[in-house]
Amino acid sequence: MNSNERQKKPIINMTTKGPLKKQIIISMAKLNTELIIKSASSNITNINKCLKNTKSDIIADFICLTNDEVIITTNKPANISDLSIIKKYVKNINNINSNNIDCLHLPKSKLYLKIIGLPHNIKNGMLTSEVIKDVLKDSYLFENVVLASKP
Repeated sequence: MNSNERQKKPIINMTTKGPLKKQIIISMAKLNTELIIKSASSNITNINKCLKNTKSDIIADFICLTNDEVIITTNKPANISDLSIIKKYVKNINNINSNNIDCLHLPKSKLYLKIIGLPHNIKNGMLTSEVIKDVLKDSYLFENVVLASKP
């Protein structure tokens, strides 16, 4: 093996793009984002105290800013109770206008799914996108699914 082969670092190709599952996204007004980022280290410390007090196993690692969103990165994916704890803390930060905090959510992903074999009754022999939407809406399997495009 020559020296050129030893110096090459492996190239890692990511198969996914977009936010990680370990991120919590908070949409808010720009003034709020600036206030949160200014004291990011103390906010992370306080968020972790709140999470620890509720015996959560999530730890907030750092805060960053993109456009009008604050992103809190955690050690593992958060659940709904962790989101409510963090939301409560963020809304109670001094000088923050809590009315300008739009939402707090986990990253959403798009999934392409081929659905076959759904039971349905075709009206007038026509299988339209509206009929498919109705079948999906009636099925418990698709309870929390939001369609990104027409079927």
